[in-house]
Amino acid sequence: MSVSYLVSYYYLWVGPHLLLASILVAMFLRRLHRQFPMFFVYALFEMLQCGVLVAISLSAIHFGPAYARVYSIGLAMSTVIRFAVINELYRHFLRRYPALNGPGRYLFRGSIVVLLLIAAAMGFSAPATSTDFLFNATNAIDRAVSVLQCGLLISLFAFSRYFALSWRSHAFGIALGLGIFASVELATSSVWLHLGYFGNRALDLFTMATYHLCVLIWMVYLMRPERATSYVLNPLPKHDLDVWNNELQRLVQR
Repeated sequence: MSVSYLVSYYYLWVGPHLLLASILVAMFLRRLHRQFPMFFVYALFEMLQCGVLVAISLSAIHFGPAYARVYSIGLAMSTVIRFAVINELYRHFLRRYPALNGPGRYLFRGSIVVLLLIAAAMGFSAPATSTDFLFNATNAIDRAVSVLQCGLLISLFAFSRYFALSWRSHAFGIALGLGIFASVELATSSVWLHLGYFGNRALDLFTMATYHLCVLIWMVYLMRPERATSYVLNPLPKHDLDVWNNELQRLVQR
């Protein structure tokens, strides 16, 4: 490996996670960890996982099979946490319309089923060449959650205007960063399943650079004040969801 590659690799690996530490501090000081507890846990886990993996890479173990196994376990845990973050974001967006919470839950669960079927179909269409079951399983699960995250991003862009969601809100920034990274993860995980091993330099640098960009997006959104009343200046038309919400509440109370 060249010196320039090693410098770029470790910067793109360690740098974003150092920025995550500043995001954690900002969220704690501004009490955003109470509003988005699962994203706070996700950022904390990613930072700690990076520290463990960097320590292993610099030890005598280096990037051997033990490193790959620790990485796979961490990927599985990160995938579960990201799934919880998606659920947290959906609950946050639906909170403004209490009467829609019930339909929103069914919509969320239905979306999960549909997207998981899509992810399963993609997994069968691209069989893995690796004999490592843990490697194959964690990457397959990661692909499923990446599909869910991409679906979340598409939904937000499609309905942000209709649901009067501010593009400057903290929740939208979190979803935007997750969605961008998920789209790249979805592509790279497919490549990993075909290759069956770690270590493609160009793919590693591209993935880490994308994650760096997503962390910067989270910093911009979470470190500046949220203009919660920006959408109130433009009153919604009568056919919009506020009217639907009131009507649903009347029907429920009967």
